[in-house]
Amino acid sequence: MTFLSSLDAKDRKLLLWCVGIAIALAVATGFLLPNGNDNDNLLPSSYLASQHGARAAYETLLRSNYPIERWEQPLSDLAATAGPETVVILAQPFSREPEDIKAVRKIVERGGRVLSTGYWGGFILPGEASEQPREFNFAACRLEPEGLDALAGSGEAWMVPQATWNMGNPAARVEYSCAGNPAVVEYDWGKGHIVWWASSTPLENGSLSRAHNLDLLLNSLGPRAGHRFYWDESLHGDIRSTWSYAAGPALTMLWIGLVGVALLIVFSFSRRSGPVRDLPPPARATPIEFLEALGSLYRNAGAASTAVSVAWERFRRHSLRLCGQKASKMSAAELAAVIRRRFPRADESLEADLAACEDAAWAETANPRQALKLIQLLHGHYERLMEAARPGNQMGNQAAQSEKIQSKQQERAS
Repeated sequence: MTFLSSLDAKDRKLLLWCVGIAIALAVATGFLLPNGNDNDNLLPSSYLASQHGARAAYETLLRSNYPIERWEQPLSDLAATAGPETVVILAQPFSREPEDIKAVRKIVERGGRVLSTGYWGGFILPGEASEQPREFNFAACRLEPEGLDALAGSGEAWMVPQATWNMGNPAARVEYSCAGNPAVVEYDWGKGHIVWWASSTPLENGSLSRAHNLDLLLNSLGPRAGHRFYWDESLHGDIRSTWSYAAGPALTMLWIGLVGVALLIVFSFSRRSGPVRDLPPPARATPIEFLEALGSLYRNAGAASTAVSVAWERFRRHSLRLCGQKASKMSAAELAAVIRRRFPRADESLEADLAACEDAAWAETANPRQALKLIQLLHGHYERLMEAARPGNQMGNQAAQSEKIQSKQQERAS
C-alpha cells in the first residue's frame, strides 16, 4: 500500500520534502541552541546550575532567611524606589547604556549598597575606574588581604581576576589584591556604599564552597537585618516582558521559516533573461600588486644588488640636488664629503652607510636581507636630509650660514 495513496504523486513528493525539511530544521535547532547549564556558559546567573552559574549562592542566601529576590525589570524601576535598605548584586553585568549607569548612581546616592563584579561591573559604577588586566591569568589566584576594614578579614579567598582597578580615587580602599593588582575594592559614594570584585569567581557554583569565598560574599553584602536584597538579572539579557513567553525554540523556528520564505520569494521573482547593465571593466592592478610583482621579479632573478643600485642612484641625484649641485658621477666618499659640507650635522654613520651601499650596488650577488637593510638606511638618510633642508630648521640654517662664510672667505682670498 502506497503512503498517502489518495494524493497525487507530485503532491505526495512535495509533502514528504516539506516534512523532511521541517524535521531537519528541528534537529539542527536542538543541536545549535545553547545549553544554559553547560559549563562553557560563563554567565553567573542565579538561574544557572553550571560551574560558572550562581544558583547555589542565590539559594544559600534564600535559605539563610535573606530577604532576596531576582530583579528582572529595567534597573531604572528599582532606582526609583531605592533607599538605604536597598542592596543590589550585579554579577558580571554587561551594559554600556547611559540609563543603567544613571540608575546605579541613583541607587548609591540614595544610600543603597551595590556589589558589582568584572570589568563592565566597574564600568557602570560611579567613577568608572575599572581597567583591563595588564596581564592575563587564567588560573585561580589566592587573594592577599591588604585593607583594615572588616571586609579584608573575611579570610582566605580565591578568584580568577578579569579586570583591575585604577586607584585614582583616594576614597577607594583595596581590601584584597592579586599579584599586586586590586581585586576587591570598596568605597563610599554619596550616602551609599560600593564593593567591586575583579570577577564573580567567589560567588559561582564551582567556587562558592572554596576556602572562605562565601564569607567574602556575605561581608560584601553587609548586614542582613533591615535590608532588602536584589539579585539583578536585567543586565544579563533576561528582562521579562510579554514577548519573553514567546521566546525559545518556537520563535527560532519562526525566524528560520520567515528567512526561508524570503529567500524563496527572491529566487522566484528576481530571475531575468539577461544582464540589465553592462559588465564593469576589469580592474587595473593596484600599486601594491605592482610592487609585489616587481619584488617577485627581483627575488626570482637574484638581483638584490640591482635594487640597491637603483636606490643608490636615486639617493645620489636627490642628495646632490639638495646640496645645490648638478647630478654627476662620484664615489661614495666624494658624495659623503659634499653632503657633509652642506649638512655638517648629518649622521655619523653617513660615510660608512654610503660606502656599504656602493659596494653592494657593484657586487654580483647580494644578500636580500642585507640589501633591504641598506635601502632602508638610504631612505632614512634622505628623510633626515630633507628635514634639515626645510626653511626654519636649525641644522639647515647653520649649514647655510657656514656656506656663506666659506664663500666670503674664498672671495676675499681671490
